[in-house]
Amino acid sequence: MKGQTIVAILAAMHIAIRTLFVTCLLAGLAGCGLFTPPVRVPMDVLRPDAGPCEGRAPALLVMLPGAYSRPSEFVAEDFVGSVRRRGLAADIVIADAHLGYFKDRSILKRLRDDIVLPARAAGYQKIWLVGISLGGFGALGYGARRGDDIDGVVAFAPYLGRTALLDEINAADGPLAWRAAPHLHEDDNLERDMWEWLTEPPAERLPVYLGNGREDRMVDSHHMLASVLPADRSDEVPGDHDWPAWRELWGHWLDRGLLPARCGAGS
Repeated sequence: MKGQTIVAILAAMHIAIRTLFVTCLLAGLAGCGLFTPPVRVPMDVLRPDAGPCEGRAPALLVMLPGAYSRPSEFVAEDFVGSVRRRGLAADIVIADAHLGYFKDRSILKRLRDDIVLPARAAGYQKIWLVGISLGGFGALGYGARRGDDIDGVVAFAPYLGRTALLDEINAADGPLAWRAAPHLHEDDNLERDMWEWLTEPPAERLPVYLGNGREDRMVDSHHMLASVLPADRSDEVPGDHDWPAWRELWGHWLDRGLLPARCGAGS
């Protein structure tokens, strides 16, 4: 009974932290100072294993956690294992891309300078950003501003902007109508830059894949994003803003066959 009580308390704390995190995001990143970890330069990364290839694999997956998740959760929640069981020729690096990098607006620079450009210089043929929640926003923001550096974005349950911006897009009758109509443009506003980019014709931008749980608290914004993606690039499963839904979505994405199955050059 004592053990069950402890588990229940920990579960309640976990839910409370996630709820507070989402409230914090919707209020604006500047209100989250109490919970912001320190920023490190270069950004810390976790490299969970050497992968299936002798030397470098042809593809690299760069995983970006949520604001209060740790890189090790991608290992504990079987994201790495799911890649390995399928025998896919991809190396994995997990960035400690926490909220602090978003608050000081260094997230894209650190990802680019510390991970993406060195990986490209090392010879990776394909680089995919895989982000969850705030990490999904970071991946999409990178695509918006530095899309030429990478080959695709996978965003699960991404944070997609403050309530005021989402309401503005809804009031314009959706993302495409919002883009076509006169609307506010701001310098160095990553949320607006992201939506400007997402509403470009799909053929003019790199591939974006969206996944979300049907009961996710941000599901309305996910549906808004899905409306501007090709039909086969969004996926919705039962579940809320948590790992069970994300694990299922990850398995679905891996089974699309977008990652190389062989280690040789040109795979």
